[in-house]
Amino acid sequence: MISITTLLNPPEGLPLTEILLLSLILGMLHGATPDEHTWPITFSYAIGKYSTKGGMKAGFLFSLGFTIQRAFLTTLGFIGLAAIYKEYNLDGPVYFIVGLVMAIAGSYILKGKYLHLPIDKLLHKDIHQEEENMLRDVPLKMTIVHGLIAGFGFGAYASIITFILAPQLPSIWYAPLPGLFFGLGTMIMQIIFGAIFANIMKLKRMTEEEISYIARKTAGRTLYYGGLVFVIAGLLIIALPAIDNWAISTGNPIPNLDAIDIGFLLVVIVVGLIGITSIISSYREVVRTKHDKKEKVKEVK
Repeated sequence: MISITTLLNPPEGLPLTEILLLSLILGMLHGATPDEHTWPITFSYAIGKYSTKGGMKAGFLFSLGFTIQRAFLTTLGFIGLAAIYKEYNLDGPVYFIVGLVMAIAGSYILKGKYLHLPIDKLLHKDIHQEEENMLRDVPLKMTIVHGLIAGFGFGAYASIITFILAPQLPSIWYAPLPGLFFGLGTMIMQIIFGAIFANIMKLKRMTEEEISYIARKTAGRTLYYGGLVFVIAGLLIIALPAIDNWAISTGNPIPNLDAIDIGFLLVVIVVGLIGITSIISSYREVVRTKHDKKEKVKEVK
């Protein structure tokens, strides 16, 4: 039985099989805990596909890009080049770029354009009929790009596989394996969560067209406005690096659950606030439109 202590503080001299097993389990923990580089993106794309298969595909494609990057990262760790992470804080730039890509994808879904500022839409609620024909399908291929970029984010899990496990490997040919297995562990959990997120859209007494509208609107809003939140967070950290070190300990030893920090708040804001609020708002738009149509039919009769 592998303890949490062993997982988070692996000993020296581990054989290859144990290194890979630890990497896989760490990846599963990473995918199962609220991580700002995975949950907001998987939630946004999975919810937009509103089916188990679509959600699983979103989780798989995101994790595919993430896995490729992690394999590259542990290779850097083996040859010592990953030391740049010890010298420079890359969270700000990574947040900024991830947010920009999220906003671009959200913009495409909402308007069919790659950049727009729909601030006026926040002030008007009666927009269901107006935007129904404008919403685009969720571009799942973008999740691979997100995964590649998000993989450059560096946290406790990345530190373990890069600086502790990767250097123990027998040669550079094995160097990508900890990152690969870490990515596969993350992929397993992201596929599961992708399916769960997507099934939130299976609401009762709704037509396929209505579910599609709610799903796409939610995905677009979450990606767009969530992306703007990431951009702002990235710029703040670049300008004031000390912000990234702010944290309130929870007493839980598991990374991503051990503190309330910027990363945790990003998950809460993007998934919990923007995502859930978008689902409720879009649902209300559909109900309101349905009611208005019934009233018009009554007037005609």
